[in-house]
Amino acid sequence: MPVIGVRGTGEFSTDFRPTNYRELFTMLEPNGDAPLNALMAMTNSQSTDDPKYNNFRDELPARTVQIDKAAGYAAGITTLQLTTGDDVEFIVEGTVLVNATSGEVMVATEDADTANDTIEVTRQIGGTSLAIVDDDELFVAGHAASEGGSAPSAVSFDPTVSYNYCQIFKTSYQVTETLKNTYVRTGAKEDEYATKALKMHMQDIERSMFFGQRHILNGSTSNPTRFTGGLVNTLTNVVDLSSANTGINADADVMTEDEFDRYLIENVFAWGSKQKIAFVGAKVAGHMQAIGKSRWAPTMISDTYGIKFTQYDTFAGELLVHLHPQFRQIPGMDDAAIIIDVPNIKFRHLQNRDTHLLENVQNNDADTAKHQYLSECGLELLQDRVHTYLKNWDGIS
Repeated sequence: MPVIGVRGTGEFSTDFRPTNYRELFTMLEPNGDAPLNALMAMTNSQSTDDPKYNNFRDELPARTVQIDKAAGYAAGITTLQLTTGDDVEFIVEGTVLVNATSGEVMVATEDADTANDTIEVTRQIGGTSLAIVDDDELFVAGHAASEGGSAPSAVSFDPTVSYNYCQIFKTSYQVTETLKNTYVRTGAKEDEYATKALKMHMQDIERSMFFGQRHILNGSTSNPTRFTGGLVNTLTNVVDLSSANTGINADADVMTEDEFDRYLIENVFAWGSKQKIAFVGAKVAGHMQAIGKSRWAPTMISDTYGIKFTQYDTFAGELLVHLHPQFRQIPGMDDAAIIIDVPNIKFRHLQNRDTHLLENVQNNDADTAKHQYLSECGLELLQDRVHTYLKNWDGIS
C-alpha cells in the first residue's frame, strides 16, 4: 500500500518492527522450540537495573496447627502441645479452634505460648469434649470476644523475599570473508547461520528457564558468572508419581482420570488463576488425550504470537495444554508436565541487554566475519505454589 510523506518508527507494528531479536524469533517460529519465551515475549517481560532481582511474596496463612502428643489427649484436657510452626502465633485469647478430625470446637483462653508451642483452651464449646489424637489438625474458625472485653493481641505477618539472577547467554556464528562472498546454490551461508544461531540461542534460554539452577560463581570478583534458576529446580509444589501419593494417586506410576481431575481441583487450581498453561511431554499428552477425549476444545489465546493450545475443562479451571517440542529431546521429560500461572511469571532482562545481535566481534586481523547473539536475562516467579511440577506419570488405569 503506497504511503505519502515521511515515515517514522511509530507507524510500524511489531509485525514489521520487532523491538528485539527475541520477539523476531517468536514471529519466525510462533509454535517452535521456545514456546515459554514466545508466551512471555508478549505477556510478562520487564527490565531490571541489576543482574540480581528480588521480589516480595505474600499470601494469607492457612492458620492451621497440629497436635504433637503421641498418647493424644483425653476429653477435658485443656493444655495442648502443638508442633512447631508459624501458625501457632495466630492463636490469641478468644481464637475459636475446630478439630478437623472430630469436629470438636474449642476456644483459646489466653495467647499461645510460642516459646513452648502450647495453648490453653476451653473444650466442648456447645457440644461434647472428644478425645484428641496425635497429629490431629486444628484450624482457626474465627474469634469470639466477651461483651465489654478489650481488644485481642495484635497479630501480623510479613512477606518473604525471593530472588534470581540474570544469566548471560551468548551464541556466535562465523564465516570466512571468502565464503561470505561466494555464490552458493543453497543461499547465503551467513544468513543461514544467523537464523540457526538465533534458534539455538532461544533454545538455550528456554532450557535454562525450565532446568537452570540459581547460583553465582566467583561472586566477590570482578567477573562473576551468574546462573538463573529454572522452574524444575525452583518450584516447591512438586508431585512425583513414581510412588503412591495420599489423595493424589493410589498406585505408583499411574493416575486415573478421576485422580487427575482431583489433582487439578485440589492442587493445581487451589491457588492462583483459574486458567493455567501446562507444558507437557509426549507421554503425558497421550495420557491426557486418552482420558479426556470428550473434554478437549482447541483454542487460540490472543497475543501469544500464534502459540496453539488445547483446552482441558474442569470445574476448578481451564488447563491450556501445549506439547513442548523440547521435552521430546530432553531425557526424563516425556512423562512430565510443568503447569504455570502466567500472571505470576516474568521474563526479566537487564536494561539494554535484552536479546540483540552484536556484529563483527572478530579479531581485527581475522579474515572472517563473526557475530553473536547476546541476552542477559532470567526468570522471575512472583509466587511459587501457584505453579506445579508433575513428574513420572508413566501410565493410566
